[in-house]
Formats: sequence, C-alpha cells, structure tokens
Amino acid sequence: MDHNGVLPQANRVELAASTGDITLQNESVSSSPSSHDERDNGLHGYFETAQWTADGTTILTYSSSNLISGYIVPENLLSPTANRPLKLTPQATIQLPEPSNILAGAPYFQLTEPWTQQLLVSSQDHPIQLFYLTSSSSSASPASCYPLTKARSETFLSATSLVWPHPGTHFIAGSRNLLAKFDISRTGEEPLLRVKTIPSERHLSKGGGVGMRGTISSLAAQPPDAYNASLVAAGTWTRWVGLYDFAGAGGTCAATWSIAQASTEEANIGGDGIVQTIWSPCGRYLLVSERKSTGILVYDVRVTGKLLGWLAGREARGNQRISCDVFPGQEGSGGFEVWSGTTDGAVKVWEGVGSCEGAHAPAWSWGAAERSTVGSTCVHPSGTVVATCSGSWEFPDDAEEGESLSQSGSSNADCDSDSDSDSDVSRSEEHWMRRRNKESSLKIWSMSNGGDEER
Repeated sequence: MDHNGVLPQANRVELAASTGDITLQNESVSSSPSSHDERDNGLHGYFETAQWTADGTTILTYSSSNLISGYIVPENLLSPTANRPLKLTPQATIQLPEPSNILAGAPYFQLTEPWTQQLLVSSQDHPIQLFYLTSSSSSASPASCYPLTKARSETFLSATSLVWPHPGTHFIAGSRNLLAKFDISRTGEEPLLRVKTIPSERHLSKGGGVGMRGTISSLAAQPPDAYNASLVAAGTWTRWVGLYDFAGAGGTCAATWSIAQASTEEANIGGDGIVQTIWSPCGRYLLVSERKSTGILVYDVRVTGKLLGWLAGREARGNQRISCDVFPGQEGSGGFEVWSGTTDGAVKVWEGVGSCEGAHAPAWSWGAAERSTVGSTCVHPSGTVVATCSGSWEFPDDAEEGESLSQSGSSNADCDSDSDSDSDVSRSEEHWMRRRNKESSLKIWSMSNGGDEER
C-alpha cells in the first residue's frame, strides 16, 4: 500500500511506447519541445497536455515551449513480438509564436483524410486560430481565424477555454464573464451567439449575485441524448459551475452554483479555481477538479448543486493543470472509471464512480513518472491503452534561506518581513531563474492480460 492506502498494481499496465525524457535529449533535434530562450537558460520545454484525436490514431501534445506535436501511434504497438517500449517521435509539429490557452482537435479528425486534421488554439490579443496538422506545418500560418472582440473597444478577448463537440460544425469558447458560439465555416467572422454569464459588467454589483462571475477556465460538452440534446458545463477560476444549453438558439443558462463550500467544508479537499469539468460517459454525472486540491468533486446533475461525493487521494497541490479522463465501467459493476495523474508521478484509477456517496478511494495506481507531475492521463476509446504525459519545473534548495522544493507554477516562499519590496522582487526573480527541469515524457501504456480480463 502507498501512503494514501492505494494498492499499487503496476502489473495491470505495461509501458508500450515512450518518447523518453525529452529534457535529456539532444538539443539539436528540431522536434524537441524546447524553445531557444529556454535552451539559452539551460532549460527544456516539458509536456503540459496530451489528448487523443477523435479517431484514436494520434496523440496531440502541447509543451511549455509553445510547441504542438502530433504523435501517430505505432502500428505494432500491441504486437506481442514488438521490442517494448517502442520509440515515439512526432510526425508533425507546429511552433506557436506565443503561448496558447487552449488546444482542441477536430471531432471529425481522421488520419486518412488530411483536410480533417484541424486544431484550434487561442493566444492573448489574437483571434482564435485554426491550424492544419501536417508533416510540413512546423512554421505554418493559421488557415482560419475567428475574432472575439469587445463590442465597445474592438480589442481582442482571449479565449481561456474551448470545447469543439461533435459533429464539429460549431465550437464554444469561454472568456471573462462570456461564452461565445462560433460557426467553423464562417472564417473571419464574429461569433453567432454571445452569452453573458452575469447580467452586466458595468453595474457596480457586477451582476448583483445573478449568474456566475469570473473567467471561464474549463468547458465540457455533455454526451448527447437520443434527441441530440446536450448541456455545456462551464467552470471558472472563481469556483463556480454553470450549465448552458446551446442546442437551441438562445444558449440559455440551466443552472449555476458555487463549489467553494462543498470543496472546503463537505469534502475538505481544498481548491483554488476550477481547471477541468468533465462529464461521465452516461452524461448523468459531472466531475469538477481544481488546482491546489486533493480530490475531485462528483455531482449528479439531476439534483442541481447537490454534491454526490468526491474522489479522494488525488494530489494536485500546485497551480499546474492536471487533467483526468473517464471510461465506462465494467459491465454489471455499476458506475464508471476515472483516471488521473498526480503531482507525485502516480496515476490513480477510481472504479464504480457514481455508485456511492461521500468519499471514494482509488482502486489502484501505478508510477507513471519519476518525481514529476503527470499533467494528462488519456484513455483510448478502445480502453486497451492509456497515454500519459509528465513534466514540470522545480526550484533547488537554498541553504542560506531554507527554501524548499516547490512544484511548477506554485507560489514562491514568503520573503522576510524585514526586506523591502525591491529586494523581495529581485529575490523572487532570482528564485525563478534558478528553476530546473524535472523528468518529462509522453508514454503509452497497454493494459496487461490481467487488466483486460478484469475489464
């Protein structure tokens, strides 16, 4: 048992393919996710996010050096005669000039159809941009742009979250106090629909307690029902959740509620802003995860704002975004599965989620990274393989000041109260410049025979 009482079962998964630690690879390799500025400082870019394409043939990654990469899964990945782990190399890359808040692959992505290999990104002070992921697209220009601007000043609003649901004719972007619905075929045009999450930003009360105020940090589309109806769940940095219906023309708000009390008082797992909202495969339950938290909240949307339970033992104690994934449960067992990485390099699996109330402990786990945060865990639609990406920065100990290691993105240690503000700033900058890489890799794990039999 580990320190959280989770039974490690590394024999249930086997490492099938890996990039290796990209922070140790030759700096001359053009496809390495490292920017020139970081290399000049002795640093390398690390994997931040990973996701499967709609057809399950390719893994899209985004690194801290603003590099988007496409890794096609090897044909002999599950071959019993393959020399594992196989080497993963990107078949296509796109070097963005600026950081992107989002990365979304087309829901109609097909490896055999180049025109479908599209993805959306969003950088500050720029419109939302559509790129084609092709082998020659390293320095490609965007194929389409979708401006989101303020009506009064015409300044660009940055899309801080985005969901591109099936069939892919429209996508929905989130910004501060705003949701916007775009038509993918209307390039260069403003959104078809704008939905304000509060009545007015100009009023002194900023909405007067109606709706939810804050930057939309996460969006997730509910699996459509028999009538093709689907709700969109929006989460904010201010710890609010809203459900919106974009199936009709109005984008009406179905419900909003705050998760602060449930997270802090009922579940006692902490939290400092929502980083992900994700629906269960059946569309009945909504999972909400936060940064600086030790769990994931589970809501039954049939009872608005009522906490069903929480997934305990999921360490996400820093500011770094950690994304989880869901998969249908075993037939006859009830509930569904949740797979998530942690800040200590482990991947944990919760089974039967939704079948019980209160705290839900993980069923099993395994070590997917060495001393590094597992930022994304993605289950293949077939359920036979799982992709993980790891990476983060750390800060070395300072013997004179007694500083301790901290996770990438976490706040710096408090400075001495007797120091003036200038010395505090210089000390913080010096501390930041002394950061160094932790292990960073993209890995594909296959379910072992024992795991397949249990599934």
